[in-house]
Amino acid sequence: MRKLLNTIYVTNEQMYLMLDGENLVCKAEGEIKLRIPFENVENIVCFSYLGCSPALMGKCVEKLIPINFMSPQGKFLAKVCGETKGNVFLRVEQIDCFRACGLQLAQNTMAAKFSNTRQVIRRTLHDNAELRDNQEIQKVLGILHDGIENVYRAETIEEVMGIEGYCAQNYFSIFNRLITNTKVPFSFEFRTKRPPLDPVNAILSFVYTLATNEFAAALETVGLDSYIGYCHALRSGRVSLACDMVEEIRCIVERFVITLLNLQIIGEKDFEKQISGAVWLNADGRKKVLSKWQEKKRTDLMHPYLKQKIPFGLLPYVQSNLLAKYIRGDIESYPPYLQK
Repeated sequence: MRKLLNTIYVTNEQMYLMLDGENLVCKAEGEIKLRIPFENVENIVCFSYLGCSPALMGKCVEKLIPINFMSPQGKFLAKVCGETKGNVFLRVEQIDCFRACGLQLAQNTMAAKFSNTRQVIRRTLHDNAELRDNQEIQKVLGILHDGIENVYRAETIEEVMGIEGYCAQNYFSIFNRLITNTKVPFSFEFRTKRPPLDPVNAILSFVYTLATNEFAAALETVGLDSYIGYCHALRSGRVSLACDMVEEIRCIVERFVITLLNLQIIGEKDFEKQISGAVWLNADGRKKVLSKWQEKKRTDLMHPYLKQKIPFGLLPYVQSNLLAKYIRGDIESYPPYLQK
């Protein structure tokens, strides 16, 4: 089993990455800031427009180390990766499986998402007794419960995604109530994506992007095509399968963001607002979120299917392996991550 992903995050926008023998070198303003042996690197996420040298990209391709290029605000731009070693027959089986069983996969994924979302809300209610009788929150819990039943009545994937959109809209209508620290200097009204229009949306979008990229990398390691999904429509340049699978763990991302806000780890000075109205994490804000995200990836969780503890950072690899086993016919159904 693959070890916990050792990811290098390059957050300095003036940083240039280059190769020096068997080492990854990070250079800024003509000065070497960091030197890391390749043996300690499994993934690179670069929030710099300066990029990296062709020699480094060639070495990363040789070592099968993906380089993900992001804008400083966290928007995915491009990815450089080595040759996919997965069995070509597995990819053919992937397409056949999604055509035949895409509806069932979508139903199970969204049912797990709704159940996990209910757990996020219940966690807040457990810690905050004064919210337990809130009618709006109880109504949303009911909508999510009904959503689990309704997806299994759906006859098309489009119907499933319509139910998901309705449940998500209602969930985010009470999301601000889950931010219980009254000292948090900003609030959340509704979900905005492209671009995010407030600090809470900015953090959510940033961490969703990180999680999606980690699923995309994990899918590549098991030989699945991350661009061919079963829920999200195929779109050039979009890792649709990674977008599908990250739905299972959005609950963890959202709980993580709620914790950052309630503990006031992130504040007003960690954001910048554009003339267009877009709100993004600034360099310091990104560093804080990335540092805490790496800590989160090292924490253990009990996997409901394996019945054993694994680091959270390993979850994308476990789920990708389970999906590959299902596609190959080694297991009868794919078990989405279900939080207890």
